[in-house]
Amino acid sequence: MILIKNIKAYTPQFIERCDILIGGEKVLSISQEINIDPNLLEKIIDGNDLVATPGLIDGHVHISGAGGEGGPSSRTAELPVERLIEAGVTSVVGCLGTDGFSRSPKEVLMKVKAIREKGLSAWMYTGAYQVPTPTITGEVGTDLALIDEIIGTGEIAISDHRSSVPTTQELIRLAEHTRVGAMLGGKGGMINFHMGDAKDPFKPIHEIVRNSELSYKQFLPTHCNRNDYIFKDSLQYGREGYIDLTASSYPYFPDIEVKPSKAIKQLIDSGVPIEHISMTSDANGSLPLFDEKGDLVRIEIGLPKSLLNETIEAITEEGLPPDLAFMPVTANPSRILGLKNKGELKQGYDADIVLFDANWKINSVIARGKFVR
Repeated sequence: MILIKNIKAYTPQFIERCDILIGGEKVLSISQEINIDPNLLEKIIDGNDLVATPGLIDGHVHISGAGGEGGPSSRTAELPVERLIEAGVTSVVGCLGTDGFSRSPKEVLMKVKAIREKGLSAWMYTGAYQVPTPTITGEVGTDLALIDEIIGTGEIAISDHRSSVPTTQELIRLAEHTRVGAMLGGKGGMINFHMGDAKDPFKPIHEIVRNSELSYKQFLPTHCNRNDYIFKDSLQYGREGYIDLTASSYPYFPDIEVKPSKAIKQLIDSGVPIEHISMTSDANGSLPLFDEKGDLVRIEIGLPKSLLNETIEAITEEGLPPDLAFMPVTANPSRILGLKNKGELKQGYDADIVLFDANWKINSVIARGKFVR
């Protein structure tokens, strides 16, 4: 067992001082004071100058590689696990992306298994931009019902010139099969939508809800800060459904994108419930810039650490209290995606913990009860 003594914690709710006892992969207890025989402990950590938070959950990462919009040489390679750990990410959800033709969800699945072997927690979406979307078993519902690591479908492209332009009925059928397969497999069953640059970007989702028994809560539209007009629409959409912000692209397109840390503050100020907001890195995917004709101008590649950087800047630059700032990358994605025992420091939950110093620099990372950094 490991005992962390006298530490300030954001669970994400604030605790002024507490002790945290870890045993196996779980948090055994969080209390004001824990007294236990030192002979039973592997390690005792003095937390007096440290801050504990849940490990970050990055719910949208191209772990097995992505890209290709600029030709074969623009394809990205697999993401090293070390890039996740240095960002304080202890749980990750992989996805395919643009290339559902030459890449396969099987590649993502094997990378998920590799990440799990390295001590982190990992899951994936089945599918890619296209509808019909590539799967492992031949159908999204079967993938969800039978394959443990698959928790949803995505990222499906809508409102984008790279989308296959699925009809409302095609999207409804995809969502219904995802929902039923997830029910059978005990999964969250979220549809992750890649949101493009088309005007009125949320229209396809509104059409799904109007023409079916599905609700806004089955969809997670991402890249909602990619330009000013989709973000403006997000201020209204986010009151009904979930909003996912992309962290890694902002440094490359500052004149186009809304800075994620600022976006979180603006969403909250506009009346969007904090529980509806998540933030992901979109790391290791290509970050293409297209001109008005749809021609590729340049491609960048994002990093998982952008997720941590934007979270800290929401605190230091935007003035958000840490308990709110960490929710979009801890408790919220856990609940939205249906990741059991994740996203909170709580008795019985997985021991995924990041220890920071007073300046929000990472001191240590614990994943499933073991130090990985």
